[in-house]
Amino acid sequence: MRWSHYFLPTLREDPKDAEAISHKLMVRAGLIRRLGSGAYSYLPLGFRALAKITRIIREEMERAGAQECLLPALQPIELWKATGRDALLGDVLITFTDRTEKTVALGPTHEEVVTQLVSEVKSHRQLPMTLYQIQTKFRDEPRPRFGVIRSKEFLMKDAYSFDMDTAGLATSYQQMFDAYTRIFARCGLSVLACEASSGVMGGDVSHEFMAPSPNGEDVVARCPGCGYAANREAAVCQQTTNSTPHTAPVEPIKMVPTPGKHTVEHVSEFLKVSPAQLIKTLLYESGRETIAVLVRGDHEVNETKLARAAGSPTFKLAGPETIRRVTGAPVGFAGPVGLAGVRLLVDADVMRMSEGITGANQAEAHLLHVKPGRDFAPAQAADLRFVVEGDRCARCGKALELVRMIEVGHVFKLGTKYSQVLGAVLQDASGKSVPMVMGCYGIGVTRILAAVIEQCHDANGIVWPAAVSPFQVVLSMLETNNPAHHQAAEEVYGRVTEAGLDVLWDDREQSPGSKLKDADLIGIPLQVILGKVWEQERRLEVVERASKTRHRVEPAQLAETLHKLLDKPSVPQ
Repeated sequence: MRWSHYFLPTLREDPKDAEAISHKLMVRAGLIRRLGSGAYSYLPLGFRALAKITRIIREEMERAGAQECLLPALQPIELWKATGRDALLGDVLITFTDRTEKTVALGPTHEEVVTQLVSEVKSHRQLPMTLYQIQTKFRDEPRPRFGVIRSKEFLMKDAYSFDMDTAGLATSYQQMFDAYTRIFARCGLSVLACEASSGVMGGDVSHEFMAPSPNGEDVVARCPGCGYAANREAAVCQQTTNSTPHTAPVEPIKMVPTPGKHTVEHVSEFLKVSPAQLIKTLLYESGRETIAVLVRGDHEVNETKLARAAGSPTFKLAGPETIRRVTGAPVGFAGPVGLAGVRLLVDADVMRMSEGITGANQAEAHLLHVKPGRDFAPAQAADLRFVVEGDRCARCGKALELVRMIEVGHVFKLGTKYSQVLGAVLQDASGKSVPMVMGCYGIGVTRILAAVIEQCHDANGIVWPAAVSPFQVVLSMLETNNPAHHQAAEEVYGRVTEAGLDVLWDDREQSPGSKLKDADLIGIPLQVILGKVWEQERRLEVVERASKTRHRVEPAQLAETLHKLLDKPSVPQ
């Protein structure tokens, strides 16, 4: 491919609206352009990289025995209503009414569709079966950011396994888990498999594949001792050092004025105490029920854990009117003492406190010496908070570290949540009618692209792993107006192309410095330079993008040298 005819506009400056390094470099290197909020066009260079990734995915899916299909993006809303997920996704689900007045959803995922399709299977002898597709998904993300890491329209590989029983599901799940491990390794991506919450997908077991990155939207709790890792939403909280109860008697409750102090920061500063000595009371609405949730002042409510404890996946923080009606006080002064008409859910660390400071359910006032168990009785005590630095590993007791990561894959054991509702039922060997046992396996194809760049770049631009690089070689002809150099470049281009390598020939009429900078920016693994060394020695310079190692090569040895260098192991930066 000749650069002079290739649609590859590069930029010298970072785009103003870009925060993540992958977003900046994907725009600057001519991979993507923003069309609207959360929607991006993939230019030829970006699409070639996506094609390399999807080829790897297809090869590993086929190796694992999965069958490729293609399912509709347009989905009748009735399918989503049947499983109740229309309410769970809420505004994230993009819907519209067609000309026949039927409501249609743009598929954010395809569990319902594939389950209805596979309900045609009538014999247990056809199972196990795994179907997969690579297709565009749509989600109305409230805050699209970081370029293609969180967008409204994105490319995803989703697979669905169907088995007769949980033992079969365990086998299918492990096959997909192993396939994912191979996919990410082949893409040159460093990932960590960690325990995760199943969320709106359902099921009781799931793992996320996380790529470490400073710009990751997810936080993973990782133990450097035993290797335990879990998404912060799923990580189990152990007792913290300052949760240890004291045996000394607790004084009676005392009310103190706290004029204008309605945040943890303000109250702790005003009363000259640590935030860990405060007990926050947050009110949630779940249907017609109001739930009061208590956590320590230095902790945050984990709404995934709260949903499990409350037995309801749908709830929201109460508004000022509800807070005043329930507590008799404005926002910032709610407390558990004397609170009536609500279900009280208390984090386990609160129950370990000997005493705490709470809102007084009265404007401009707080209560001192509030003792859990004496002054309020929880309907339920459970792990309701996010882990924090200093928490101990649930397995070995060592201190956990929190690491920012990008989710690039997620696998779920769904069980019979969808098959039971949508009629994917068949007779087993004994003639008994049973629902199929399902698994679901997703990979963010466009997220892999961004995550690779997050991990593989330097101050000059992208550093592609060879397996997913749009091209394998960039040929930089520095003296465009030199006829002899042009003829030599033609011969080199033909020789390397005939050797089976993808080559981008930079034949543009630009300065040598500009060409070399662009070659670094787009990050092709190997650069062949035809310039001064050719003029002096009739040799070509081969530069390894990752290490900047230079080789002087005879034209006859060029193809062999390039193949050897491309076969070197690639390690993410």
